[in-house]
Amino acid sequence: MTSDVVTVPPYTALTSVAACMRDANVGCVLVVTDDTLHGLITDRDITVRVTAEGMIAGSATAHQAASGALVTVTSDTTLCEAAALMCDHALHRLPVVDDGHLVGLLSLSDIAETAHAREVLIALGNAQANH
Repeated sequence: MTSDVVTVPPYTALTSVAACMRDANVGCVLVVTDDTLHGLITDRDITVRVTAEGMIAGSATAHQAASGALVTVTSDTTLCEAAALMCDHALHRLPVVDDGHLVGLLSLSDIAETAHAREVLIALGNAQANH
């Protein structure tokens, strides 16, 4: 989990969001107000969703472009549970929220870099086979 996540307020212009991503070398930022998570914006959201919906990046805001129906985990969620959620919802990242406050971001890369990555993949494979 990354606890040093890049965040922007909901009213941030998408051009500024893209600049934040570029400057921080990240593919996603979280839309927050006072550690309360409102949404998530990926580089793909900016290039695909914004274009498809006819938004103009210079006048659209983070709130308008963010994915609002978020799947989140808590810091107590196991890696297997988090990986299963990612698989079930076709996600690459999960915000980590404790008691309504953003505490980090868990990515597929984070899981892959753990010593337990192989066990997680085997458990996911077994779970998928049983569905």
